[in-house]
Amino acid sequence: MMLLKNRKSWHIAENQVTPERLYLSRRQIMQGFGLGLGAALAGPLFRAGAAYALPNFGIAKKTNYAGDEELNSYKDITSYNNFYEFGVEKSDPAKYAHALITDPWPVEVTGHAERTGTYSLEDLIDFNALEERIYRLRCVEAWSMVIPWVGVPLAGILKKFEPTSKAKFVRFETLANRAQMPGLRSRVLDWPYREGLRMDEAMHPLAFMAVGLYGKPLLGQNGAPMRLVVPWKYGFKSIKSIVSINFVENQPQTSWEMQNPSWYGFYSNVNPNVSRQRWSQGRERRIGDFFKRKTLMFNGYGDQVASLYAGMDLAKYF
Repeated sequence: MMLLKNRKSWHIAENQVTPERLYLSRRQIMQGFGLGLGAALAGPLFRAGAAYALPNFGIAKKTNYAGDEELNSYKDITSYNNFYEFGVEKSDPAKYAHALITDPWPVEVTGHAERTGTYSLEDLIDFNALEERIYRLRCVEAWSMVIPWVGVPLAGILKKFEPTSKAKFVRFETLANRAQMPGLRSRVLDWPYREGLRMDEAMHPLAFMAVGLYGKPLLGQNGAPMRLVVPWKYGFKSIKSIVSINFVENQPQTSWEMQNPSWYGFYSNVNPNVSRQRWSQGRERRIGDFFKRKTLMFNGYGDQVASLYAGMDLAKYF
């Protein structure tokens, strides 16, 4: 694994990295429990906050998809969150997500694919090929952040299961555990949280499965142990704490679309020209800034993704 030589301020010092022998021994311990559902039954080794024994991990490749925009601080990113399973206030996830048990983490794969079943996190994520990608995150409430995510391309994960020609969409679900997630007691959404992408969207090179940020494993409030990042769409499409991947033929129902279809469409591409009743989408406030800025079509990723929607009415299919 090739590590970055020219380190930026957000990278950790080499003397803070877990020694390779400890890393390898940890993987052997996990393999000893077995893969998939067997690992789930073995009992959690590391419960609090992050999914891995490693306090930090190496990054093989770094790409900045946000230009010269300033990164939000680690504090911003981990303390101002939407994760309704832990409460509707922005501070609730950081307050309550410490109860989230993230290791082991079984993920059920179903539907139109040659390989289905229950898999462990390490079955899905190649931890020797982690990338850091700096993306903008745009929320429908007209706030935004710039975040250095760590993870792997979503396409690489999905291809492992060899989806068939009937797989036109991929549907995801978030964990719904009332003992760990106090927000599930509310009726703000129909639980569990569901999201979906068209298959060509899911296979697009920008779609990313994150397991960390700022060179550290994800905390519970940010969607540990793995969450989707779809940077050209509104943030609610980037589903957190994924426990189910389902390859389906028909367009799946998604949680916010079910809650209010006039506000939240299936595609949810960032389109400043489509406003919700409560928030104008024309301008946004970067967390930490005082003044608002103009919202960019496709969150600034139009050059990469606009071709996916050629000929579509993006005011109708929003």
